[in-house]
Amino acid sequence: MISRAISDKGVVAAPDALAAETGRAILEEGGNAVEAAVAMGATIAVTYPHMSSLGGDGFMMVREPDGRVGLVEACGPAGAKATIGAYHKAGHGTVPPRGALGAATVAGVAGGWKLALEAGRGRLPLKVLFSDAIRHAREGFAVSKGQAANTAKLASELFAAPGFAAQFLNEGKLPGEGAILKQPKLADTLEHLARAGLDDFYRGDVGREAAGDLEAIGSPVTREDLRSYEARLREPLMLALKSGTVWNAPPPTQGLASLLILGIAERLDLGRQDSTDFVHGLVEATKRAFLIRDRAITDPRYGDDDPKSFLTPERLQQEAAKIARDRALPWPAPPGEGDTVWMGVIDREGRAVSYIQSLYWEWGSGCVLPKTGILWQNRACAFALDERARNPLQPGRLPFHTLNPPIAKMKDGRVITYGSMGGDGQPQTQAAIFVRHAGYGMNVAEAVDAPRWRLGKSWGETETTLKLEPRMDGAIIEQLAARGHDIEVLEKPYSSETGHAGMIVRHPDGRIEGAHDPRADGGALGL
Repeated sequence: MISRAISDKGVVAAPDALAAETGRAILEEGGNAVEAAVAMGATIAVTYPHMSSLGGDGFMMVREPDGRVGLVEACGPAGAKATIGAYHKAGHGTVPPRGALGAATVAGVAGGWKLALEAGRGRLPLKVLFSDAIRHAREGFAVSKGQAANTAKLASELFAAPGFAAQFLNEGKLPGEGAILKQPKLADTLEHLARAGLDDFYRGDVGREAAGDLEAIGSPVTREDLRSYEARLREPLMLALKSGTVWNAPPPTQGLASLLILGIAERLDLGRQDSTDFVHGLVEATKRAFLIRDRAITDPRYGDDDPKSFLTPERLQQEAAKIARDRALPWPAPPGEGDTVWMGVIDREGRAVSYIQSLYWEWGSGCVLPKTGILWQNRACAFALDERARNPLQPGRLPFHTLNPPIAKMKDGRVITYGSMGGDGQPQTQAAIFVRHAGYGMNVAEAVDAPRWRLGKSWGETETTLKLEPRMDGAIIEQLAARGHDIEVLEKPYSSETGHAGMIVRHPDGRIEGAHDPRADGGALGL
C-alpha cells in the first residue's frame, strides 16, 4: 500500500519505516530538514544494512527557504594501494565486488553528515540525532522483508567476506523477516561518534580502528587515506524546464543523465501518461542520456567535457531529434549496478532535502570491520582495470557514482524533493514520478504508485531488457514490443526492480504532501 502524508509542519520519506520515524521525531524535537536527514541516515545505516551503512557514501541536496540550492558531496576516493597493477598481480581482470579488494574506497558518509550539519546550522547534538540509531543497534530491530530476502539470496558469497557472518547471522542462522538483529559494535561506534564528533571517523579513535581493520583484511585503503578525507560543497547542475527548474548533482555522479532525460523528454510528444508514447519517449530519452553519460562522466578533475554544455536548449533538441517515435534504438549500452536508499525531508520553514546514501551493490563489499561493526562499501567496482578506460582505477581518484539527489522548484511555487534507489534505474524512476506529477498533475501518491519500468540489467542479471511491471496495460506492452523494445514482464506487480521511490512536495499555500513506495519497507510521515 502506498504510504502518504500531508502536513503543514513537515514531512519525511524513507524506504525504511524506522528511519522515517526517526526523521519525524527530529522534526518534532525542533530540528530542521538537514538534521532530520542526518538522523534518518544514521538510523537507516543500522536498520536497512543491505542498502546503506556508515561505511558508504552519500550526496545531499539542500534547498534553503530563501531559494539557495547547494550540494554536499560525500564520496570517497580510491585508496593509496588501489592500483591496476596490484589487482592484475592478484589475478583480477575486474575489481572484485566482494571482499577486501572490493572495499577499496574511502567511506564518505560521516564526512557528509558533518559538513551538512555545519552548512545547515544544525542545533541538535549528535546524541539526539543518533539516539534511535544507537538504540536499534544496541537493543535490536526487526529485520525487514527486504533485508531478509537479500541476505538469503546472497548468503553464499557474503559469508565468505571478512566479518559478515559474525555481524549478520542471528544465533548462527540467517535472520528471517521479523527476527531481532543486534549490532553492539556498531552501537559502540555511533555512541563514540556522538561524544567525540564526526571528525573522529577519519582522524580519531574510530578512524584508527577502522584503518587497522582495513589493513588486516587486505584493503587498499590506508590510515592516511582516512585522515586526509573531507566532504565537499559543490555547485549543483541546473536544468530550466518550461514548468520550473530542476537541480541535480554534477560529476562524478550521473545527475547529468537524470537532467538530460527530463530535458529531452520535454521536447517529445509523450501523449497521455498511460500511453505507449509516454513510456517509449522516456525510455528513448534514457538511452540518449546514458550514451552521453557513459562517455562524459568521470572524476571532474580528469574530465574534458563541461557537463553544462549538454544541457543547453540546442543540445537537448539535437538529442530529441534523434529519437524515432515508432522505433526503439537498439540496446544495450554498458550497464551500471547499484542499490541504495533515497530519503527526503521538507520542514515547516520550507527547507527541502534530497538525500541519497549507498553501499553501491547490495551489502557492498560484505566486509564488516570487527572493532567498529562498520560494513564497508564496494564502490570501487565502478572502476575499470584498464588505464585507457573512462574511469580507470587510480589511487585518489573518485569513482563514477549512480547516486544523484534531485530537487525542483516549479514556476507555480511548488518545491519538490524526490528520488529513488536502483543504479541505472535511478534516473528512469526519477523521470517517471517527476513527469507524472509535475507534467501531468498526478498527486504525489499516484505518481509514485503508478506502474513503472527499468531499462537494463540490475545486479546478478545478464539480460538488458526493458522490464515492465505486469500492472502496465497489456496493449502498451504489445505496442512497445512492436516498436522494437526487448520486453521482459516482471513477476511482481510492485517490483523493486523499478526502484524504491519517494517524493515530497511543498505547495504554495504551505501544505506539504509526501509519499513513499509500496515497493519498499518504509513510508512517509508528517507532523
